[in-house]
Amino acid sequence: GSLDGVYENLQDASVKPGQRKKLEEGVQSARESYVLATIRRDAPIEFLPEENLWTLTPSGELYDICRRLGFGRFIEKWGLTPGEDAAPEPVFEGECRSTVVTDEAGMDAALTAMAGGTAYIWCGEGLDLVVFEHGDDAWILDENAYSGDYDKALCKLFSPAVTKAGHDIKDIQRRLLARRIGGGENWVFDSALAAYLLDATASSYEIERLCPKYCGFTLARTNDDGQMSLLEEDTNRLAEYLQRGAAVACLEEAMGPKLKENGMERLFYDIELPLCPVLAEMEQTGFLVDRQALYDFGQSLTDRIAALQSSIWERAGGEFNINSPKQLGEVLFERLMLPAGKKTKTGWSTNADVLDRLRDKHPIVGEVLEYRELTKLKSTYADGLLKTIGPDGRIHTTFQMTVTDTGRLSSREPNLQNIPVRRELGAGIRRMFVAGPGNVLVDADYSQIELRLLAHISGDETMINAFRSGEDIHAVTASQVFGVPLAEVTHNTHLFMGR
Repeated sequence: GSLDGVYENLQDASVKPGQRKKLEEGVQSARESYVLATIRRDAPIEFLPEENLWTLTPSGELYDICRRLGFGRFIEKWGLTPGEDAAPEPVFEGECRSTVVTDEAGMDAALTAMAGGTAYIWCGEGLDLVVFEHGDDAWILDENAYSGDYDKALCKLFSPAVTKAGHDIKDIQRRLLARRIGGGENWVFDSALAAYLLDATASSYEIERLCPKYCGFTLARTNDDGQMSLLEEDTNRLAEYLQRGAAVACLEEAMGPKLKENGMERLFYDIELPLCPVLAEMEQTGFLVDRQALYDFGQSLTDRIAALQSSIWERAGGEFNINSPKQLGEVLFERLMLPAGKKTKTGWSTNADVLDRLRDKHPIVGEVLEYRELTKLKSTYADGLLKTIGPDGRIHTTFQMTVTDTGRLSSREPNLQNIPVRRELGAGIRRMFVAGPGNVLVDADYSQIELRLLAHISGDETMINAFRSGEDIHAVTASQVFGVPLAEVTHNTHLFMGR
């Protein structure tokens, strides 16, 4: 009931000898800890909470604040707009002399005019419309207007002889590969990648967001009523491409010095840019999957899930929706009277932590946890991966270079970096990914790279000596932590330290 009550009942039989000894020896510590852990409800404060409530209303002033601080999400969330007296934001029109390239001679003339310079490129999803610009001139490649071999024209534009820059160039390279065209060489700038290195925590790197931040102008265009809109008609689409191609050149001019200032040049030019064609080729190649084995695996999961469902219903004394937290909570805590965890507004909490604590209280809990795991495996992986297999029998994921805060790649549609491996059933999913005929899969990984970096940076002699001698760093750590000779470190202790 209270700390005093604990000490008044120290001799009670329910108090274990070890607990009693610690409490007797730590009276002062216990009382100090109690004081520190108690929330003071009479702490002196110089203001009233109601005086500090949010009072700002959507206004031009709030828009200016959010824009200055780069809070683009808040501007969108609250629908903020500039004040009536605010000067209009400069709109970048990207005006230049544009020429439609209609044949091979026109293509050669364009490349000659750009010789020695950089082609700033903006293109459509299927490369049916490509705009490339240099200085005050722009050229338009339109598949519908080109009279010659359009793919040959693309080969010339994206050849290693042409210096190129763009936005999200890995995606452009992937589209080129889809048309059996190269194009991964001699790219010197990517405005999306540069923005990512300069601010890895930004919410997105669309060129529309980058121009106001780095160049001071917006790419948004307006309708007759003055409202911002996307460009949809063909003529507007071309204007948009011309505008954005020129914007890439402006961004390179603005971002280049910032990359140097932040010590990012080598990372950008020697690692990130050369990685783009590698990832594009990986995406285009895809990963071969044993479709039949994956289907059979899904069927085996279906059988096991059905058996678990029957067993759970039998233990519960009736049928219910196992996937419904509300119904499951009623079964566990009201029908079976298991020790309750916490109750939410919608019913009993049945999350993984709650159920894991109840695993030893009733056989149904372990079965529910296994049921959840198997249904996740089936829906997300067995069934989910089957849907993503292409006509070539391969899964083609997309690697994202500008998503994580830490610089790691991420994978989507589907996520191939999140295939389960810890349990035997989960590892079975990985076995569905196979090598093509005449090939083998090779798994290469750094050995404890983070700990090696830590040893180098910290200069810790024990860690350094363990790595130099070839000893297992986790076993060495376990030996010191538990005070046992290295040779006596058990497998379980080793696993505990590794975890």
